[in-house]
Amino acid sequence: MRAVVQRVSRASVSVENEIVGEIGPGLLVLLGVTHDDDPKIAAAMAEKVARMRILRDGNRDESAAVDLKAPVLVVSQFTLYADTSRGRRPGWSAAAPGPIAEPLVAAFADALDVLGLPVQTGRFGATMAVDSINDGPLTILLESP
Repeated sequence: MRAVVQRVSRASVSVENEIVGEIGPGLLVLLGVTHDDDPKIAAAMAEKVARMRILRDGNRDESAAVDLKAPVLVVSQFTLYADTSRGRRPGWSAAAPGPIAEPLVAAFADALDVLGLPVQTGRFGATMAVDSINDGPLTILLESP
């Protein structure tokens, strides 16, 4: 599992000009799933995201989302597993197919919810427009073990 985590002032995701998920200050997580991911990996990744001390509380960048009950917008992003090692056309074979990835993206979002975080999501498999204002900017790439 790979995640691009961005601290945002606000973020939203739209499908066909309809906003399907929207948050104020919090975290935008672009999440990619590969073939050997499972629900335990999804839960561990959610725990890591929720407990990273990257949010501002006043003037300090030392608070975790779980401490602040900060909202998280989760957007499925299979392109995080693009293989660009050959030629000019990315390959997607490392990304898990929809029937495997969709439940794991949902498991990740559910694990954040269990930790008490307000969670919004995109729409799996749809063409989405993501709008965000990065705060910092602060962007972190996470990869599951």
